[in-house]
Amino acid sequence: MTLVSEVDSVTTGKRQWIALGVLCLATLLVSLDLFVMLLAVPAVTEALGATSTQQLWILDVYGFMVAGLMITMGNLGDRLGRRRLLLIAAAVFGVASIVAAYSVNPGMLIGARAVLGIAGAALTPCSLSLISTLFPDARQRATALGVWAGCFTVGAIVGPIVGGVLLNHFWWGSAFLIGVPAMVVLLIVGPILLPEYRNEQAGRIDGRSVLLSLAAILPAIHGLKHLASHGADAQAVVSLVAGGVFGWVFVRRQQRLAEPLVDVRLFTRRTFSVVLGSMMTYSMLSGGVMVFVAQYFQLVKGLTPLEAGLALVPGMVTSTIGFQLAPRLAQRIRPGILIPAGVAFTVAGMVVMSVATSTTVLVVAFAVEAFGPGALVILGTNLVIGSVPPEKAGMAGGLTQTSNEFGYSLGIAVLGSVVTAAYRSHMEGRGGNSLGEAVTKGLPADVLEQARHAFTSGLHLAAAITALTLAGMATLLAVTLRKQPTLDH
Repeated sequence: MTLVSEVDSVTTGKRQWIALGVLCLATLLVSLDLFVMLLAVPAVTEALGATSTQQLWILDVYGFMVAGLMITMGNLGDRLGRRRLLLIAAAVFGVASIVAAYSVNPGMLIGARAVLGIAGAALTPCSLSLISTLFPDARQRATALGVWAGCFTVGAIVGPIVGGVLLNHFWWGSAFLIGVPAMVVLLIVGPILLPEYRNEQAGRIDGRSVLLSLAAILPAIHGLKHLASHGADAQAVVSLVAGGVFGWVFVRRQQRLAEPLVDVRLFTRRTFSVVLGSMMTYSMLSGGVMVFVAQYFQLVKGLTPLEAGLALVPGMVTSTIGFQLAPRLAQRIRPGILIPAGVAFTVAGMVVMSVATSTTVLVVAFAVEAFGPGALVILGTNLVIGSVPPEKAGMAGGLTQTSNEFGYSLGIAVLGSVVTAAYRSHMEGRGGNSLGEAVTKGLPADVLEQARHAFTSGLHLAAAITALTLAGMATLLAVTLRKQPTLDH
């Protein structure tokens, strides 16, 4: 097997870490751009006259493209060249951002967001695989992954604040231009600092596998989103069944190919499958709870969107700290102890959330919960990428991020059903199907108060289920990873 790599030209030292900084800058700005978009939707709707369906597409099409194409893009980077694909994606992302900013109608904006999603699907797996190239040593790679993940969290912290400032002083399109400067910097210094890596012996990507992966992933995520917002109607069921059938055909095809898009044999490795499944489970449960916490701040406590975003900032800060501490602690503490201990923080935070009604207590509980996943995310990603040959690192990076996308969508659907069921059981048909619906209808004060209590009960139940599930997951991780050594070995 012939590999083309320039990794030897980037030795451990300043150049290596500056190259990481370039990758992190792109990640930071993409993250910031993503969270700003959540605040920009009302202004976009007013300026372009978007219908409710168009609003959903403006929000969702980016995530659909990212989730559907991330595995393919990771494989393409392994074959075409990780640096080359990263730079192409950066250029496309920058141009599409400008088109989005100056869109004149909802259709143009939806198209630009779709192109942004295609480019975004390449940026993350290429960044992860380039980190594995820059840092072949497991200890350094874990530290680098901590910095990289921390930058995404910083984007989540700064995004609502920057978005509020931009939307207060400039037109709605300014929200889409934030990522452009980072992409320009990446295009200028990337060819100088980033090493190239590609597998010249790899065969062509199987086109049928790409189509089957899209046919499996896109209907599944659409079905989950529809299930969360409309319940288990025919559209949700048909989408989920279609995704499952195409997923089964996809797996069968991968088993027969000499050069599969996804090496499904990796899932027979207990450590690989348990770690990847745990990361997906965490994304599913914690992501779902975070959405409902944000809604609680606004719909129950009456905070503005910006105030609700600021209430989540302490959690984002502790999350960033956790990401930075995990690689250092992993040099002395084995993953079988460190990862479950981190999850225990999340469990503790969720237990408090399951009974909290005070805004302050909920902010603190979220901060405790968010501190916990650093070890799971960093060491888990390190274990997944480190468990495959270097020429398949892009595929592994795509798998980790796709599982996160699936987990988040699944969490909204599953926990959304839990919250809705609890709400309906308390309201007995008086306040519609959700607290948001009750507020919109302008119901009497006593009914609204009952609706707020019903939503709070649903949030408490979702947090309790999350705490119980993650406690079981921590036990499974402790058993599975008990023989994994520290990063010093």
